[in-house]
Amino acid sequence: MIGNLIPYLAPTVVLLLILGSAIKILPEYQRGVVFFLGRFQGVKGPGLIIVIPGIQQIVRVDLRVIALDVPSQDVISKDNVTVRVNAVLYYRVVDPERAIIRVEDFNSATSQLAQTTLRSVLGKHDLDEMLSERDKLNSDIQEIIDAQTEEWGIKVANVEIKHVDLNESMIRAIARQAEAERERRAKVIHAEGELQASQKLVEAAEVMSTNSGAMQLRYLQTLSDMSTSNSSTIVFPLPLEMVKGFMAGAGEKPGSDRKTPAD
Repeated sequence: MIGNLIPYLAPTVVLLLILGSAIKILPEYQRGVVFFLGRFQGVKGPGLIIVIPGIQQIVRVDLRVIALDVPSQDVISKDNVTVRVNAVLYYRVVDPERAIIRVEDFNSATSQLAQTTLRSVLGKHDLDEMLSERDKLNSDIQEIIDAQTEEWGIKVANVEIKHVDLNESMIRAIARQAEAERERRAKVIHAEGELQASQKLVEAAEVMSTNSGAMQLRYLQTLSDMSTSNSSTIVFPLPLEMVKGFMAGAGEKPGSDRKTPAD
């Protein structure tokens, strides 16, 4: 009985192998680009797909967002500063047919395009712009890459500059520049404070000059402040009018007659 089944065993095994290679199961995030005798036939999936071995070929394409690490690039800024910059690129395939037919390896092609675009865009900006305007630079790089990868059926979702590495001498120069900027701001604030204080003093002097009571109150306040001081030296302030009176009286001797010059 078993001997009679042996001649059928080999064809059965071959048939099972053919069926196994013909049945393809694609998950939700994949699509299959099918070629019939080398010619594009269509995009299939997800789910169960039957492919005729030897006649049809299938190329799987992942539709999920891919995070591509752009290697560090040496960039010369507009103000002739050499820096090393690396970034990360987020993209996904939106048209599997074009991604397979129009470019040999869309992952490698996108990586090379991102590197060259990163150098060309950053080279048009100063170092200060690289450090302070990353959002704008990210947007510019993303738009340029997305416009060129559209032909490949690829959508660039985002580009982020991760690091801008400087050499030690440039770091020290930036630190000195930042310190000088802080000192400049401190001097400006101090000068503005002196200006405001002088304006208030002028206003106070005008008030005191027009109101004798205000001058007397200021005089009494000065005496009160001196009484609370622990200093052994006391300076007693006198109004200028009183001092002028003393000086005028001291210039004339008592009992002396003024003589007018003879005619």
